[in-house]
Amino acid sequence: MRLLVLLWGCLVLPGYEALDGPEEISGFEGDTVSLKFTYKEELRDYRKYWCRNVGLFFSRCAGTIYSGEEGQETTEGRVSIRDSRQELSFTVTLRNLTLKDAGKYWCGVKGVNKHLLITLVIFPGSSRPIMHLDSTSAEDASPALSNGSSKPRLSIPLVRILAPVLVLLSLLGAAGLITFSSHLLRWRKEAQLATETQRNEVYLSHLNHRTSELGPEEAFEISSPTFLSV
Repeated sequence: MRLLVLLWGCLVLPGYEALDGPEEISGFEGDTVSLKFTYKEELRDYRKYWCRNVGLFFSRCAGTIYSGEEGQETTEGRVSIRDSRQELSFTVTLRNLTLKDAGKYWCGVKGVNKHLLITLVIFPGSSRPIMHLDSTSAEDASPALSNGSSKPRLSIPLVRILAPVLVLLSLLGAAGLITFSSHLLRWRKEAQLATETQRNEVYLSHLNHRTSELGPEEAFEISSPTFLSV
């Protein structure tokens, strides 16, 4: 009975307890990703492979790449594979990922029924999160990510967002300055008009007071204009 259970497990779950690795991996366009698989001692001398699953109803491989000698990396196009037999593991590296690379892949051991199905998910490069380096992270960053400066960087998308805001603030400032200048000019005109009105009232009050002190004939001469005859 136990023998039947083990035989059923080997048929239904090929590679069970003999080959182990990730079932899914993801990356962005242009990235390089590596997958590490481990295997049992009995699979040390067998060649390992990586291929793409192109079967619709029946699984079959396309673009198969096989491992070489101990520690030797085999490369075909943007894919490479290296078997480290002393560590009982092999590594598959995918370089310069594209959206077309997304799909199902097989990795396994040639000559025995040991293989795994892996799903590769690719995200567009435009959806990559923006990393901001501050004074703390810049010290811990590798030389490839840091140029030795602890000053924070301003990302280009942030500049694009702030540009319309700065333009809008400039327009609002200009409109406010124009409105203030218009109110200031109006206030000066009203002040001048009030001053002239006050002067006229003072003059008329003085004239009325002087007229009341004089007789009718003198008052008429003061209030009436004098015409010179030639």
